[in-house]
Amino acid sequence: MTNNESQFQQVQLLTIDEDNLGQRIDNFLLAKLKGVPKSMIYRIVRKGEVRVNKKRIKPEYKLQEGDVVRVPPIRVSEADPRTAPSPKLQRVAQLEDRILFEDKHIIVMNKPAGIAVHGGSGVDYGLIEGLRSLRPQQKFLELVHRLDKETSGVLLVAKKRSALRHLHDQLRNKQMQKDYLALVRGAWQAHDRVVKAPLLKITLPHGERIVRVNAEGKPSETRFKILQRYEQATLIQASPVTGRTHQIRVHCQFAGHPIACDEKYSEQAFDDAMRALGLNRLFLHAAQLRFTHPESEQVLEVQAPLDDELQQLLDKLKKC
Repeated sequence: MTNNESQFQQVQLLTIDEDNLGQRIDNFLLAKLKGVPKSMIYRIVRKGEVRVNKKRIKPEYKLQEGDVVRVPPIRVSEADPRTAPSPKLQRVAQLEDRILFEDKHIIVMNKPAGIAVHGGSGVDYGLIEGLRSLRPQQKFLELVHRLDKETSGVLLVAKKRSALRHLHDQLRNKQMQKDYLALVRGAWQAHDRVVKAPLLKITLPHGERIVRVNAEGKPSETRFKILQRYEQATLIQASPVTGRTHQIRVHCQFAGHPIACDEKYSEQAFDDAMRALGLNRLFLHAAQLRFTHPESEQVLEVQAPLDDELQQLLDKLKKC
């Protein structure tokens, strides 16, 4: 056995509580048996080695509260300490200072720019992995929604599966209000209050993924409000009605006003002018999130202040 593997020598009997209610058995096992390939999970389920209430089940079986899951002895790869995030890492430790609100059900973060929300695609770990290392005693921590790596601001994390389901229902029913701040090129037209343009994901020949306005894309809608005009730019509030990848960024580009320092969709001369004033990141910030608390049913409105770099840029710009 290698150093980064361990062995469950005994059968485990796990009783399902409300945090796992409604979860598929295959996803439940993937979370419990970290490091086990998905193919092995499906194999032990198919062979009947995994049982629920002493009965064979299919991978798509949805767990019920009180179910007793039998997990057979299995070799599990443990996290390699050389690559696992450590709470002592400065960047991860700083996440503690970015928590805007926390209770038994949710955490609301002010996500820093430059950190992915989760690991993958060449990223060792992201914000959610960092939070898990800061809260090792917390059994359940999952992202409710996502923000692009270079976008800062309000990000919602569920601490219970029941909370995650409740909040996902709000997203699906468009009952969650998200307001972003963006600095865009030029003078945004006052009559451009809504952009409805279908968005299509495209993979370029070298593998980069971008989003384009395309009639074959998914229906997408963003509402805009002018907050402040400057000589070269406009500070706008963008409120997405739908939640497509890069939606605000592409809708701003489509309207003729790309966001400052957007590496995928912006305009070089404008970006150079903003960088000369000290901007070294995408000027897109999730400023406010309004939602119903999954337990108390109270409406919460959480705001994330602008990072210093963004505020300092605004202070340097000449207002119109």
